[in-house]
Amino acid sequence: MQIRHSHLILDACCILNFCASRYLIPILKSISAQVVVTVVVKERELLTLQRLDTDENEGATQFETAIAQGLLSVVDFESESEEETFVNYVFELGDDGESATCAIAFHREWAIATDDKKAVSFFQKEAPHLQILSTLEIIKNWSDQANLTSDQLRSVLTDVRTRGRYAPPRNHPLLGWWQNLMQ
Repeated sequence: MQIRHSHLILDACCILNFCASRYLIPILKSISAQVVVTVVVKERELLTLQRLDTDENEGATQFETAIAQGLLSVVDFESESEEETFVNYVFELGDDGESATCAIAFHREWAIATDDKKAVSFFQKEAPHLQILSTLEIIKNWSDQANLTSDQLRSVLTDVRTRGRYAPPRNHPLLGWWQNLMQ
């Protein structure tokens, strides 16, 4: 997986899936770009992780550790034009986290990672020159680098499916890869 941009900005759904996998930190280390989240996503997702994850707040702890170790940077709007784009995107997407992620990626020309179908479709039209990645592409990249066995990878994907409540849509390019591993 080659990232064609200096930064990759993660949407909330990817963070939740990586935390659900129990391997947020190794996954972030496998990404060949500076990985960031928006303040909007950080503030809301950290709360979600603390509420949803009763296993001693494992997800929230991973998230905070990734930030403390500098594996994940937190960014906010730097200009009025970024804030204005955010407001316009909220109208289009109806979600603050995805809108903040897309607005910052648009203005700074960063790659984006999201699994949200509406956000992917919107961003492909709004900024077709920017790279869009998904949870599965990033996990597959990490598993290839780490040489995970099929059993290890199946366990990770099972956690993503059950704890993160994620399954790839029918048109996802890695659906066959997912299905083969989950059999």
